Amino acid sequence: MPATQSNQSTATAQLNKPILRLGSKGTAVTELQKLLTARNAYYGAIDGIFNEEVEYAVIVFQNWVFLKEDGIVGQLTWQSLYTGAPVNMPVLKRGMQGKAVVTLQNALALTGNFQQEANGIFGPVTEAGVKSFQRRSGLLADGIVGEKTWYGLSKFKSTLVGC
Repeated sequence: MPATQSNQSTATAQLNKPILRLGSKGTAVTELQKLLTARNAYYGAIDGIFNEEVEYAVIVFQNWVFLKEDGIVGQLTWQSLYTGAPVNMPVLKRGMQGKAVVTLQNALALTGNFQQEANGIFGPVTEAGVKSFQRRSGLLADGIVGEKTWYGLSKFKSTLVGC
């Protein structure tokens, strides 16, 4: 395990945060608002009130880091807020299939590196898109989607206007 992954795992394993949702109030919400602000997902008041504006910011952030976009701040959302990166994303490579591949293909489409409809099959076109994105991002262009590629894709998504 790379040192950064180990450090992130250690840091996130120690999180013991409450589940927050619309209507929540208190210091944990204040902390959430500060984290969302630091991640450029929230620009509202830091007042400890989980209102519709905070909920929307949570959904936007969850989209950026490939989490379920439900507006509820559970353990995975807390972890991503603290690390600034996607968590629990699988390593993907050619020959794999499934929902995670659809997520990858949709993210690659946003970057302009995948021009087909997402089909959940990691074939040669997906691999070429991954390699192209990796090259453009200064990553090792091996066609394998690991932590650094997921992180790069999340950073790209967070720079898009209106997502």
